[in-house]
Amino acid sequence: MVQVIWMVLSVLALFSVGYLGYSRYLAQFVELDDDRDTPAHKYEDGQEYVPAKKPVLLGHHYSSIAGGAPIVGPITAGVVWGWVPALLWIAIGNPLLGSVHDFVSLSSSLRHEGKSIGYIIGEYVGERGKNMLLWFAFLTIILVVAVFALVVAIVFNAFPQAATASLVYIALAFVFGVYLYQLNLPFLLGTVIFVTGVFGGVFAGIEYPLALFPAGADASYPAGTTVLFSGGQWIPGASSLGVNTAAWVPIIILYGGLASALPVWMLLQPRDYLSSFLLYTGVGGALLAIIVGTVFGSASQPLEIQLAAYKGFMGATGTPLFPLLFITIACGTISGFHALVSSGTTAKQLNKETDARTIGYGGMLGEGLLATVALATVAIVAPDVGGGIGLALPTFASGGGIILTSFGIPTSFGGPFMALVLVSFLLTSTDTAVRLGRYMVEEIVGTDASAAGEVAKNRYANAAIQGVPAYILITSGSWLTLWQLFGGANQLLAALALLTATVWLANWDDSKQLISTGVPMALMGTMTILGLGWLAFHDNLYVKFIQSSPAEMTTVQTLSAVTQMVLALVLIGLALSLVRMGYRNIQKVRGGRGAAVADGGEPGSD
Repeated sequence: MVQVIWMVLSVLALFSVGYLGYSRYLAQFVELDDDRDTPAHKYEDGQEYVPAKKPVLLGHHYSSIAGGAPIVGPITAGVVWGWVPALLWIAIGNPLLGSVHDFVSLSSSLRHEGKSIGYIIGEYVGERGKNMLLWFAFLTIILVVAVFALVVAIVFNAFPQAATASLVYIALAFVFGVYLYQLNLPFLLGTVIFVTGVFGGVFAGIEYPLALFPAGADASYPAGTTVLFSGGQWIPGASSLGVNTAAWVPIIILYGGLASALPVWMLLQPRDYLSSFLLYTGVGGALLAIIVGTVFGSASQPLEIQLAAYKGFMGATGTPLFPLLFITIACGTISGFHALVSSGTTAKQLNKETDARTIGYGGMLGEGLLATVALATVAIVAPDVGGGIGLALPTFASGGGIILTSFGIPTSFGGPFMALVLVSFLLTSTDTAVRLGRYMVEEIVGTDASAAGEVAKNRYANAAIQGVPAYILITSGSWLTLWQLFGGANQLLAALALLTATVWLANWDDSKQLISTGVPMALMGTMTILGLGWLAFHDNLYVKFIQSSPAEMTTVQTLSAVTQMVLALVLIGLALSLVRMGYRNIQKVRGGRGAAVADGGEPGSD
């Protein structure tokens, strides 16, 4: 029986080579220079452009990119196809594709005033290309907000301890923001005091769990749980999600909207920095526990892989490994959402250009370690065939609890703690996504004095534009069928972000090689288009309309299937159009008909 430690050590070895070697080359390749002012310093406004210390910004960036997907994806892929294909895609794909994607997205934004990838592509292929990419990204953001808000609600329902702990550390973050930015008190002392408070919040959550409504008939809460209300069957989505879960959803979406409207110093920076210690402890602690438990045999059960190594090309569910593995595991290997974070909030807070290597490339490697931990948990527990949120969350918490027994931590504590780690990722990702969506609406619509411009620049109205459709999507129940579409859209966005970086490099200097970004772009574009094609033509058209009788489907099921097909084909069409525009631009500049930009910035900036 193979021990889990070999899974961990192989990933650590490949990631170390990637960071020490490839990331150093990439930093020189894009000419990071600390003598050049970053957008955070050039446009400091106390609201969005705020220079942050490297550990603070790394905490924000890591917390924002590492949501539920790097847990759900590896667990689902491991159960369906076996742990070997999932591990290979994470261990090899992350340093060669995902970390490159995040780093070049951040670097290109630095040279374009901290603007988004949509703005950057527009500088080179025109306004039409910019708007197409921004609309593509904005639709993906709505799916992100819906999925993450739902997952937080599910975790709060399954682990009421997480709800209490989350409230504690959000309150601490507000105070820490005032401590750092208004009172200008010592950073290190504040770190010690407030990080201690965050871990105190973990114990508070375990001692005083919180639920909004009573548990459903098939569930129960820990002893001592405070239940605030009774009834609740009137809440939208209560019948399909459960009353308590359905009640948490609008609260989380409202929190995301309000948090996204606040200045970054007030909540985003301090909260993400504080929660990063919880995240590092969870991920790093689990990895160390695997090593300790294997070497000293101190875990409650042997940390051996119980999951099959390979379950065949069609897997355990009749789903083809190629191309669906590459969109099932998104975050953890490569994710388009990260490009929005890198070129959105992170680029506006970078203190020095050289910080981009640790935060962009290194942050993505950190998410790969989270994906490895998730895969390790499912390898130990080896659940029955299945996948998605319903399997991933309990497996991650229960498997993680078993791993932490290597330190003598009982599973009654370790399971809830790993659930808290998951929520810490998700809450930061949710409000960061809303903030990014606001940037996109402002870029698409503009912020002039027109009625549309007034709505776009109104932080609360802008958040509602995203939150309302996300809420409708969740409560309608269609989120289940749109999970694959979310994965496809996310991966296709990654391909377009790599296209943007490739176009930027081509316009910068004729001597810049385009292989580091061009090959990953071609790979992800091909895999994702094939995956979305499978979703549209096989899973919907063939299975639901040709193999089965449409008469057997309800109106909602029919509309859902048609919507998925249309959206998949629209996404494919948008992507192919943008690729064609980008390719024409590269042909033009590399053919000597375009002017390169000496410093890698905006055309005409020098």
